[in-house]
Amino acid sequence: MTDAIDVAVPAAPIVAGDAPWQRLHPATLALAVVRLGPRSLNFLPAIAALGFTGNWVWIVPALLAFLLFSLVAAWLHWLRFRFLVGADEVVIESGVLSRQHRTIPFDRIQDVSIEQGLIARALGIAKVGFETGAGGAGKENDANLDAIALGGAEDLRATIRAHRSVPVAAAAQNGELAASAATIPAPEDRLLFAMGLPRLLIAGLFNFSLAALAVVGAAMQLFDGLLPFDFNIFNPSDWFDLAERYQLDQWLLAHRWVAGIGAALSLLLIGFASGVATMIFANWGFRLTREPRALRRTRGLTTRTDVAIPVRRVQAAIVITGWLRKRFGWHELRLQSLASDGGKERDHQVVPFAKLGAIDPVLAEVGIARPGAAQVWESSHRIIALGGLVGALGATLGGLTAVAFGQALGWFGPVIGLLIGAGALLGARRHRWTDMDGQVAIERGLLKPKTTLLPHASVQSVDLKTDFILRPLGLATLVFGVPGGSSLASHEIPAIPRATAEALRTRILTARARA
Repeated sequence: MTDAIDVAVPAAPIVAGDAPWQRLHPATLALAVVRLGPRSLNFLPAIAALGFTGNWVWIVPALLAFLLFSLVAAWLHWLRFRFLVGADEVVIESGVLSRQHRTIPFDRIQDVSIEQGLIARALGIAKVGFETGAGGAGKENDANLDAIALGGAEDLRATIRAHRSVPVAAAAQNGELAASAATIPAPEDRLLFAMGLPRLLIAGLFNFSLAALAVVGAAMQLFDGLLPFDFNIFNPSDWFDLAERYQLDQWLLAHRWVAGIGAALSLLLIGFASGVATMIFANWGFRLTREPRALRRTRGLTTRTDVAIPVRRVQAAIVITGWLRKRFGWHELRLQSLASDGGKERDHQVVPFAKLGAIDPVLAEVGIARPGAAQVWESSHRIIALGGLVGALGATLGGLTAVAFGQALGWFGPVIGLLIGAGALLGARRHRWTDMDGQVAIERGLLKPKTTLLPHASVQSVDLKTDFILRPLGLATLVFGVPGGSSLASHEIPAIPRATAEALRTRILTARARA
């Protein structure tokens, strides 16, 4: 008697031969219209040329011709673009004059990312990106579907994930095909970290920025002649004229400290508001979940991004804080990975703002740990402060030279030089490192301290460098080559004893060879 075994098998995908070709969502044309705004800036020189030559009558026809040509090009691109989702592959055909046929097997797709801008969210569409494992070497081997229905994007991602997660064993025996499959329930996604509105507001306060003020100032300077009023908030004479008009000039001269405090409070308000707004727009609805193969990050208010960081492709972790943040216990965690981050970031920000107690579980998911309290650290030689001290000396001498020529403002030179020198000496004390079990930790930075956690197995090369300053002191600098790169400077341990550097290099390269 043969026992019947029920096997849970996911819904069978469409066979490639029977799968229908699909086009992008028609709303792609609406997105093309929106994108004409930024692209039309490239047409401004031509319009200016028409104006300078006195051919004003041709400006409107030229604009209409540009818009018509752009819309026809967008329509032809949409018409000639089609894709097919088969049993185990995605096929994309594109090109108007030159056709390109591309086949992407599911097994080569590292992840399917979903991104929605503000207009795309209103239209219910999304951009789907296929990362094929070439993120570290460039984006030429990745592909994307510019705009498909959000439901279709989520179904496509689920299909590819199911294909990669369900093991199927097949073997041919005695001329017959014997297949066996085991019911292995996929683990549910676990939430590792999330940020609500209260956390976003606190993070925004620590993200003080005057970028908005700079943008407004630049815009007022650029379009000063086009504004309907003759007032520039960054011009002190305009404020004096305004005060005189309302007979407040005498009061302000008598109470200068009130005006100074008011100006300082205004700057603080603008800076804090800008930081809060930036944090909310970038990290609204932030969620970091653990999937069977990757960490998935979802965030964004106007532009909603959904990207994954394959755990196996994580090369290093970087814990960042600030001199004020650190006193309140707040930190940021980034992961350096071979996987790209939409071309916008070279490092994945997986925890924007949290205490170390919330960061440690995320590090554990990628097999990295922070040094313990009992870990012994070694410091770099104080010679690394030499560059800052030379700069401080230059600022001091320059200021004193200006004073010698009768410039009273030259006294700022010694003051600035003193600050630069003090910063260099204090910063040199913050350069330290430690070698743990299979991992190197590097700490550096005074105003923005960061700790790099670098597994030995991730290091592809170790360069030992010395120069005419380090060589007489018996010192050397170790520079680590790690795949994926980092936007937070290179990974290096500067100015340590040469014998120590050589021993550390040997240990790391040996561990790499074993891995």
